[in-house]
Parts: sequence; C-alpha cells; structure tokens
Amino acid sequence: MRRLRLIASRSLLPLGLSLGLAGCGLMRPPATVEAPFPPQWNAPLPHGGSLASLADWWRQLDDPLLVELIAAAEAASPNLASAAARVAEARSTRVQAGAALLPSLDGTASASRGVSGSSFSGGGTGSSSSSSSSSASATAPLTTLQAGIQSKWEIDLFGRLRADRDSAQQKLDSATAKWHDARVAVAAETANAYFAERACRQQLRVSESDAKSRSETSRLTDLSAGAGFTAPADAALARASASDASGRLTQQRAQCAVQRKALVALSGIDEPTLAQKLAVSHTQRALVVMGSIESVPAAALSQRPDVYAAELAVASASADVGSAEAERYPKLTLSGSIGRMQIRTSGFRESLDTWTVGPVSLTVPLLDGGARKANTDAARARYTEAVSLYRANVRQAVREVEEALVNLDATDARSTDADSAVKNYQASFDATQARYSSGLASLFELEDSRRTLFAAQTARVTLQRERAEAWVSLYRSMGGGWNRTESSQSMTSTSTSKVATSP
Repeated sequence: MRRLRLIASRSLLPLGLSLGLAGCGLMRPPATVEAPFPPQWNAPLPHGGSLASLADWWRQLDDPLLVELIAAAEAASPNLASAAARVAEARSTRVQAGAALLPSLDGTASASRGVSGSSFSGGGTGSSSSSSSSSASATAPLTTLQAGIQSKWEIDLFGRLRADRDSAQQKLDSATAKWHDARVAVAAETANAYFAERACRQQLRVSESDAKSRSETSRLTDLSAGAGFTAPADAALARASASDASGRLTQQRAQCAVQRKALVALSGIDEPTLAQKLAVSHTQRALVVMGSIESVPAAALSQRPDVYAAELAVASASADVGSAEAERYPKLTLSGSIGRMQIRTSGFRESLDTWTVGPVSLTVPLLDGGARKANTDAARARYTEAVSLYRANVRQAVREVEEALVNLDATDARSTDADSAVKNYQASFDATQARYSSGLASLFELEDSRRTLFAAQTARVTLQRERAEAWVSLYRSMGGGWNRTESSQSMTSTSTSKVATSP
C-alpha cells in the first residue's frame, strides 16, 4: 500500500505543475479593433419615436396581408433555413470544443469462454499391477469477465483548448447574428416585392383610365370625322393615341403579372390564393413615421447583425491565432483506469481489481519542417483579413444608412410637389377637354394635356414606390429590430427548434 501511494504521488506531481501552468495562455491579437465610425451622421435624421419601434417594423403598417406574406416568406426561405442549419452546426462545434477541456471517460466490458487443459501423471500399487504407472489428463471450461473505466485528460498548458472553445463560441454567436440578418433580409425583400406589386396595380389603374379616355376621344373623333366636322388627320391621330394607350396597358398588365409571380416565389403561396388575397387587400396604406436614429453612428449601427457578426469574426480569428500558436508548444496528457477481472473454471473463481494513474505523457514538438509555424502565420493572415472585412462592413453600413436617410428625406420632400403636379395637370386636362368638346381647342392640345397628366400620374406612382423602398431600406440598414442582447444570449436547444421550424 505504501508503494502504491508513492506511485500515485509521483504520478500526480506533473498534474499539479500543469494546473499551475494552465493559466499561462499565449498572447493573442486584439479581439476587438477600432472601426471607422464617423462622429455624426451627414444626412437628415427623422424625428420622433424610438429605436424600439424597429422591432417587427412591418407590423406597424396595419397591413395584415404584408405580415402574412413575410411570415410565409420566412418559412419558405432557403437562405433562412441554411442560416438555421449553420447555427445548429456551430452549436455542435462549440459543445465539442468545450468538451475537449474536460477529462474523457470510457467504459469497457468484455467476456470470453474457452477450454483450459492440464495433464498430470501418478503411480501406485494394486492387485492387478503393482509396478505399473498411470497417466491422466483433465480439461475444464474457463470463463473470463472484464470491466473497467478508462480516462484521458489533456492538460491545457498553453491555452490551445481554451482558444478553440472561445473561437467556437464566437462563431456560434456570429452564426446566430447571421440568422437574424437573413431574417431581416427576407422581410425587406418581401416588403419591397409587395410594395412593387401594389405600385404596379396603382399604375395599372392609371393606364386603364388613360386608355379608356383615349378610346372615348377616338370614338367621338371618328364620329365627328364621319359627319365631316373633323379632319381625317385628326381622327387618325386620335386612333393612334388610343392604340398607343392600349399597348401601354397591355405592357403594364404583363409587368404586374411578372411582379406577382415574383411574390409567389418569395412567399410560397400559390398564385390563385395570392391573387384572391391581393384583390381583397387593395387599400393604399400610408407609411408610418420613422423612429428616431441616434446621432452617434456607433450606437445606431450596433443594432446591425451583420456588423456584429463581422466583429465576432475578428474575435474568433484572434482565438484561432492563439490556438495555432499553442500547437507549437508541448502537450501534457494524463491517463488513468480502473478495472476488475474475474476468472471462473471448474468451481474455481478468482477476482482481480486494478487501477492505474498514468502514464503522464509529455509530447514536445521537435521537427515538423515548419508546418506549425506556417499554420500560425496563416491564422494571423486570416485575422488581418477579418479586421479588414469588419472595417469595410462598418463603412458599408454607414453608407447604407446615410443613403437611405437621403432617399427617404428626398422622396418625402418631393411628395407634396408630385401631388400638386397631378392635381393641377388634372385640372388643366379637364379644362382642355371641355374646350375641345366645345370646339375651342384642337386635338393636339388635348393630347398634349393628356400626355402631360399621364406622365405626372406615373411619376407620382414611381415616387410612392421609391419612398416605400427607401423606408424599408432604412429599417433594414438599421438592423430591422435586432439588437446585441438577443444574440449574446446564445440560443438554447428550445430556440434552435424554433429557428429551424418557424420564422
């Protein structure tokens, strides 16, 4: 027993030493770096509201069909499904990396049965043969049972395993943020397609009204020309104008049909069902007032999941550098086992208990042709790339927000002028038409007035669509309601199921 204690104490000595060295992880590059945030926005900022209003921004329009379409698009989106799968994969990698820091424990059991033979000889005297010798042999079945537990533990002397765990955690958080980014992108794409379809239908109504008006003018002009009151050239002009309007109407119907098919592909709703829903939801709803944006870009852009994912990529690359550097240093591994073996044969039974602490093995890299150093250099290169991509991502985010702010402000300022232009051009056309009916205006004047009115109406529809797109772009560029708190609290297994099955 004293000898066993001596062996155990000698075996555990390196373990105590390794635990003392375990806190001496190697230096890593900075996990956080500065980004080129401007001191303030250089575009007009909307007023009122709060940043909390970003969450589920599409619900603020009071448009049930838009909410339904976005929910259907999220359920059907392959990008969102891929992002959810990457979250699950990253979580599994994180579990594996964390488990590497702990001892492994394996159980073993085995049983065998065979024949054990032995031979012996003996002598004696008897009535029939006093000087003879006899020999005999005996065989018996032998059963062997074994059970044991084996353990192995790599001591994290230089922080390699901890670096792998940290890198896996950062990648998990990054994958989660990218899932949110994919969800924001799907919502924005669906909303833009819905607004485009709605604008197309509005333009279709304008084209139908214009075609109907031109057709009626052509009919009246033909009657007047047949009676000899209008020159044949004027009648030909009216017919050409009506044909031109009919062609535009056919083209507009085709554009609306194509736009609807795009919405079908996004949402996964069959076209007849979608057509019924769109026919019911025909009201043109006004856009809500945009919530306030922080005057400091760094505070506002922290809501963008793609910026956060790029920031986490820097931290992950930093941990990878630490792991690659630690590979160049010795590794210490401790093993141990506990077992019992039992032997049974011919009524004989014997049990043997064993345990071992060790071996304690130290692996020292001596010669690898520069492979480990090359791996470290490659990890540092990836870190440099991650830093560059993060800063570029921040610059792109600033650009997208400011462009959306400029476009939203410009389209808002143009809305009043567009409405005024349509109103006054309509009044001018009505007056010209009345004069033409009284014979005081020529057909050329009427067609010119009609063409101007149609252009103004088309411009207003286009402006309304641009404003809706700028509004959606601003919400998307601000993160669409996501915040870091959601992503920093890693998804549990319950939320994983939610990610995989629902938006």
